[in-house]
Amino acid sequence: MLPSSFIKGNIMIFSFIKKGYQKVSSALAKTHAVLGHRIRSILSRPIDDDVLEELEEALYDADIGVDTASSLIETIRLTSKKNRGSSCEEILDILRDEVFGILSKHENTGLSEAPAGEPTVIFIVGVNGSGKTTASAKLAHALSDMGKSVMFAAADTFRAAATEQLSLWAERLGIDIVKGKYKSDPAAVVYDAVAAAKARNVDVIIIDTAGRLQAKTHLMHELEKMRRSCEKVLPGAPHETLLILDATIGQNAIDQALVFNDFTPLTGVVLTKLDGTAKGGIVVAVQQKLGIPVKFIGIGESLEDLEPFDAKTFTQALFEE
Repeated sequence: MLPSSFIKGNIMIFSFIKKGYQKVSSALAKTHAVLGHRIRSILSRPIDDDVLEELEEALYDADIGVDTASSLIETIRLTSKKNRGSSCEEILDILRDEVFGILSKHENTGLSEAPAGEPTVIFIVGVNGSGKTTASAKLAHALSDMGKSVMFAAADTFRAAATEQLSLWAERLGIDIVKGKYKSDPAAVVYDAVAAAKARNVDVIIIDTAGRLQAKTHLMHELEKMRRSCEKVLPGAPHETLLILDATIGQNAIDQALVFNDFTPLTGVVLTKLDGTAKGGIVVAVQQKLGIPVKFIGIGESLEDLEPFDAKTFTQALFEE
């Protein structure tokens, strides 16, 4: 379950609690093995070129990214020259400070909300297999727990399985769903769904879209049409466009993000499957490359395993022993 929330203006802010840190730390266990544990082992020796090279390799293996890893190593190199004999914890503090600076540059302020009396429209985008539908279900579950009424729109009309999966989640969660026929116009489904959400006074509508990157031009036009459909019903919608990225694919996630960001203005990233990878540093690379806030992280398979991203919490967990 997501932590408690409060409303500040039109922004929904999520605050972390101790339990949230423990869950994130546990999910990053595989990353600890290649980062936290490994760095401490490397830094048990005096810092020289060989040690710095091993440190850089450890950062690569955690998928922090080439540019970021090189920058971090250069900072450590300069610090060690000024302060010879720096301890392991002092070097780790430098790494934490630098990584926190990257992750906090684009602050996660939660989910934007529509003006009072209108449904908040959330687009869910990402390639097939990234966990879009499951992430939609987890987000719907969390919002329902907060007392929000939620509706689904099955706008991935090109895969019958996607509509079926979302329908099963809607039934399980006890929420409404609007869907179209197989291979029908996704923009028409979006229009009908947003109109229905408005008529029924629904608080939030989550729109699951197709993710066929092999047809980039078609995808771009499709997303543009869906956005225009939203605008016709609700000026200013969608209020959020969240990109779902599979953390287990590492740097390929960056390539996917860049493609989607070219097609549609993204407001946030949701990184799924962090518990299944040793490449938890991909969160840092995503922030550095995209300049878009990471809003949620998926840290397990249950409905409750979607955590609002917090830079301080994540940085602490990333370098934990």
